[in-house]
Amino acid sequence: MKARVFVTLKPGVLDPQGKAIHHALEGLGFSGVSDVRAGKLIELDLADGTSDEDIEAMCRKLLANTVIENFKIEKQAA
Repeated sequence: MKARVFVTLKPGVLDPQGKAIHHALEGLGFSGVSDVRAGKLIELDLADGTSDEDIEAMCRKLLANTVIENFKIEKQAA
């Protein structure tokens, strides 16, 4: 089984990486971008039968800093 975990900063948390990307895009002439928020994608290859609770525990304990980040899990068939 495969799972994708999308980790993003919570609204209101400063995003210096997103600001740098936004600035670079403007410097390259892309003026239509009003804001950029950067995040990360983590792809997991899991044993069949791994529970949703275990995947969520992985996120809460290691993959996301839940004080400042949100996460979303998408499970996929292998």
